[in-house]
Amino acid sequence: MKKLYYLIAICIGAGIGFLVGGSQAPLAAKGKSATKVIQSTPTYGGFKSQIAYGEHLVWISGCHDCHTPKKMTAEGFELDSTRLLSGHPAKLPAPDVNRAEVEQKGQVVTETLTAWVGPWGISYAANLTSDKTGIGNWQEKNFITSMRKGKYKGIESARSLLPPMPWPMYQNMTDEELKAIFAYLKSTKPIANVVPSPKPPVSPAPGK
Repeated sequence: MKKLYYLIAICIGAGIGFLVGGSQAPLAAKGKSATKVIQSTPTYGGFKSQIAYGEHLVWISGCHDCHTPKKMTAEGFELDSTRLLSGHPAKLPAPDVNRAEVEQKGQVVTETLTAWVGPWGISYAANLTSDKTGIGNWQEKNFITSMRKGKYKGIESARSLLPPMPWPMYQNMTDEELKAIFAYLKSTKPIANVVPSPKPPVSPAPGK
């Protein structure tokens, strides 16, 4: 009988030792894995590179609608492929219109769709190419500030961006999207084009 009790005690002790030992190993493993730093790999929206993703975003976000000069064809306006994203042509004069009347009643654009007249005055589409007359000297943080806060050249103390720039919509883009767009713009063909400065309105804004 004593031998029987002795064998039962040995079995119980071995069982407890197994449970305790077996439960400690996974805990130790978990503790070890918790210290690892998981590196996330950028997905770039499923595109092969950040620049390719940025190019896609530029095309679908309507950037060419204002920042690329247009030319008239038998089928209407089309993008001037020799001046992509170069902004309002430096030598193209402002629209020849009755500004006071336009500013009070609505807005008008040039034939290149790069200059706009409205209650804010005259605004010109900026040069977004990698040239120094475009965004060649910009830093990524400038571009993000420009899109997030609507500031000229991404400078906090600068004037606000003028219509029709839809930055209130673009500010909802993710950091990844904005960084991809900037990376693409910095990779574009540099086109030297000094865009004219905007002009203030000639009459008080409507309602004032």
